[in-house]
Amino acid sequence: MDLESITRWEEYSRAKDEMMIHTHIPEAPWYEVESEDKRRARINMISHLLSTIPYREVRRPPLEIPARPESRGYRRPPRVETPVPDVTGGL
Repeated sequence: MDLESITRWEEYSRAKDEMMIHTHIPEAPWYEVESEDKRRARINMISHLLSTIPYREVRRPPLEIPARPESRGYRRPPRVETPVPDVTGGL
């Protein structure tokens, strides 16, 4: 958000509400996610999104995994020192 948006919050909210009234159609509905608790909002949205995708079981033939070839001397270079933080450890 920029500083100007703070003073125009009501105008932006009215414009959003008006846009949703005119663009919410059966073929392309808008969904609103209660987002006071961001973690719950994300989980609810993922669950809802997945529930809208038709699912049917797909039968697949068994997968045959070939034997791994012998090593030809590959050595992994040192890891880059900019890892992604493990936020899941605290969940």
